[in-house]
Amino acid sequence: MKKFLAILLTVVMALSMVASASASSVAGTYDITIWAAEKVVDLFRQQVKDFNDTNTLGITFNATVEPVGEDTAATQMITDVTAGADIFCFAQDQFARLVQAGALKQLGVKAAETVTADNAAGVVAAATSGEALYAYPMTADNGYFMYYDKSVIPEADIDSMEAIIADCEANQKYFAFAIKGNSYYTPSFFFGTGCVSEWTTDDDGNFIEVYDTFNSPQGLIAVKGMKKLVSSPYHLSSSQGSEFASGAAVVVTGTWDYTTVEGILGDNMGVADLPSFEVDGKEYHLGSFNGCKLLGVKPQVDAVRQAALNQLALYLTGEKCQMERFEALAWGPSNIAVQQSDAVQANPGLAALLAQSPYSIPQGQIHGSWWDIAKVIGDDVKNAEDEAGLQAALDNYTDKIASLFTMSDDVKFGWTLIGAVAGTMWDNDFPMTKISASEWKTDEAFAMDAGTEFKVRQGLSWDNNFPADNFKVEEAGTYYVLFNESTGEVSTVAE
Repeated sequence: MKKFLAILLTVVMALSMVASASASSVAGTYDITIWAAEKVVDLFRQQVKDFNDTNTLGITFNATVEPVGEDTAATQMITDVTAGADIFCFAQDQFARLVQAGALKQLGVKAAETVTADNAAGVVAAATSGEALYAYPMTADNGYFMYYDKSVIPEADIDSMEAIIADCEANQKYFAFAIKGNSYYTPSFFFGTGCVSEWTTDDDGNFIEVYDTFNSPQGLIAVKGMKKLVSSPYHLSSSQGSEFASGAAVVVTGTWDYTTVEGILGDNMGVADLPSFEVDGKEYHLGSFNGCKLLGVKPQVDAVRQAALNQLALYLTGEKCQMERFEALAWGPSNIAVQQSDAVQANPGLAALLAQSPYSIPQGQIHGSWWDIAKVIGDDVKNAEDEAGLQAALDNYTDKIASLFTMSDDVKFGWTLIGAVAGTMWDNDFPMTKISASEWKTDEAFAMDAGTEFKVRQGLSWDNNFPADNFKVEEAGTYYVLFNESTGEVSTVAE
């Protein structure tokens, strides 16, 4: 498969050098497949029709739009790129593995200029590997902010974490902020003090170095602030908007929970950017990750077909289509003009997200193992008894980061089992041994109940993991887990 992809990409580049970009060269009718989230399938079909009706290049697409989630599209693509969709939507944290698999066609100079000029800089960075742009920004709404119950938290207190904690404790209500075992929300404290974890990839999407300042004087300030929150008896490590129905007065989450929170709180729903915390008399505004959804175009053998697909990708991620998706689904736009529109500014959730954006860090390309490494910080901080314990938490984090770059090839390219297995909850990898040219098998059999879920992953990282959705055991038993890395198939066999 990798050899085929290398040949395919070589052919595409060669043809691209001689292909004309004139209107006459791309005119024609093309049968294509598009993968999009189920709730946007009908809208995508309409938008493709609109493109057919309005483009002046003579292009017509007969598009089959299939419901494939942004969280699973990448796994399906890298399993068999040739069988994958021509155009597909995916979450930005899947970007690196798609570049590595040769599943994304690099944008041309003019397309890259248009995308860069029209979209928020952080989203453009998320679609970039090395110096090259490989995807089209589609949204910029995968970030978090604060919902609060106005009957419990006075507006005068919403800018102070300490005041909010005091309000929650006085009213015996929870401050829900996912810190325990979570690496998506925990960095909020570090970003608030100016810490960074910046990963560098080469043009092939491989991680080559990291600049990480979590273990620093500013990082120590961050964990001191975190300690204040996790030490409160009314801290709840959750990011579910539904917690308002179970005694929460504050929940840190995102736009995806807006309808849930509004349904519970009604007129008492407050929405705001995150507060500040205080350490040694100085305030630090909590930061956040700012993520997005991207649209990719698969490399094509036919350079003319490739050029036509690129025209459609630009249209589907342009101002008009982003506004339509906002109006239909309240998806937060990456397009700057749409972000600045009165309609977007009037949406409370997106307005809070935009208010938080000056304090947010674009969720760029992050090594897949980082998510496991960072998720233990919250537990280490809560268990720390003094400043030395807080520093030990940072030292532990740094040691694990360093180990990623000294990992042996056997570990880096090997596969392991992870999940709700052998009493663990997705926090331990179990070794697998290669038993044929493409097949792997766990070294031991595991007793599993019906419904037990797990995955297999490569290099102790989430960059490559299978299946796309968790594998679920159908019948209780004791099983070995098998994995075929050529097909991406995961299966079990009884002991």
